Amino acid sequence: MARSPKVIVGLVITGFFALMTVFGPYLAPYDPNDTSFAPNLHPSVQHWFGTTSLGQDILSQTLVGARATMVVAVVAGLVATMLSIVVGVSAGYIGGYTDDSLSMLSNVFLAIPGLPLLIVIDSYLPATSRSNALVIGIIIAFTGWAWGARVLRAQTMSLRNRDFVEASRIIGESKRRIMFNDVVPNLLPVLASSFLFTILYSIGAYVTLAYIGLTSSSVWNWGTMLFWASQNDAPLANQWYWFVPPGLCIALVGTGLALLNFGIDEFINPRLREAGLSARQRRRMGLERRPRLGLTPVVRDVESPVTRVPRSVAS
Repeated sequence: MARSPKVIVGLVITGFFALMTVFGPYLAPYDPNDTSFAPNLHPSVQHWFGTTSLGQDILSQTLVGARATMVVAVVAGLVATMLSIVVGVSAGYIGGYTDDSLSMLSNVFLAIPGLPLLIVIDSYLPATSRSNALVIGIIIAFTGWAWGARVLRAQTMSLRNRDFVEASRIIGESKRRIMFNDVVPNLLPVLASSFLFTILYSIGAYVTLAYIGLTSSSVWNWGTMLFWASQNDAPLANQWYWFVPPGLCIALVGTGLALLNFGIDEFINPRLREAGLSARQRRRMGLERRPRLGLTPVVRDVESPVTRVPRSVAS
C-alpha cells in the first residue's frame, strides 16, 4: 500500500494540513481579529490572501481556522468509529435479540436526516458549548456513526464462524475478548476506511453549521470565513480572495482523505489493484489491455506450462 501513488499523494496532502493544524496559529502573521489594516486589499506581499471588508488578514484566518476545523473532524471521527465498533461488532457477533435491537437503532439513525438532526441538537446547546470543539465533535459523531456500524456488522458476520474464532470459543475465551482481540484486528482496513469517511463527513457537517451561523463566530474556522464572506457579499463584489482559500482548503482535505480511502480499498481488494494498472504495466505482466468481464486475468509463462497468477491477483 505504501507504493500506491494514491496513498502517497493522500498522505502528502493530509500531512500538510496536519502540520497546519498544529503550527498554523503560530505561523499566522497577524491576529485574525485585527482590523487595523486597509479593507478589501487584494493579495500582495504584505497580505498574501488579501484582507476582508473589515481589514482582517485572510491568511491569518485561514491558518488559525485550520485547527478548529480539523480538531472537530478528528474528534468526531474517533468517537463515531468507537461507537461503530461497539454497536456493529456486538450486533454481528452476538446475534439474536442483541443484533435485532442494535440493528434497529442503526436503522433509525440512518433513516433520520443527519444535517437537520444536527441543527436541532446544536440549537439547544448553550452559547459557551458552541465554541467548544470537543462538544461539537461529539454531537457530529452522534449523528454519523450508523453507517460504519452497518458495515462492521456485515463484516463481523462473515468472520464469526472462521476457524480462529471457533478455536478461541472452544478454549473458553469470553465474547468480549473474542470480539476485541480476534475479530476487530481483522477489521482494521475497514475501520481505517470508515474513520477517513467519517472525518470527511465531519468536516462537511462542521463547515455547514458554521456557514449557516449556528456555531460561535468568535472561533475561527473555514466555515466561519465562508459565513462572513457571504454576509458581506464577497462573491458579488468579486472578492474571490476571501472565499477561495477556505473553500480550496476544504476541497484539498477532502481530496487527500478520498485518495487515502481509495488506496485502502485497493489494499483490501486485489481486483481493484488490477483494475488500476496502466496499459504499459499490463503489457509487462502479460495481461490483456481490456480484460473480459467475469474472467480473472492470469499470466502464462512461455517457458513453463504452469500458469502464473499475477501478484496483485494472487494476494
